[in-house]
Amino acid sequence: METSKHYFYVLKCKDGSFYGGYTNNLEKRVATHNSGKGAKYTKARVPVVLIHSETFDTKSEALRAEIRFKKLTRKQKERYLEEFHVSFD
Repeated sequence: METSKHYFYVLKCKDGSFYGGYTNNLEKRVATHNSGKGAKYTKARVPVVLIHSETFDTKSEALRAEIRFKKLTRKQKERYLEEFHVSFD
């Protein structure tokens, strides 16, 4: 049985864009993004700020949440985040 937690997370980048990702260690992953080594997308958009995360029991559930988020338009992403009372202004 898996005991580790799996996270879908959303970062707000320096340019105001959103980045959604998966990790099993939020603190370490955000630090990696801010060091310029997290992802090609965020590399040129640091610093990034963690604005939302969700915890899942399985990696596949977290990855599905990431994929769903990445398919949304900007407006849909904003509405999604507003449902969780996330401030991104």
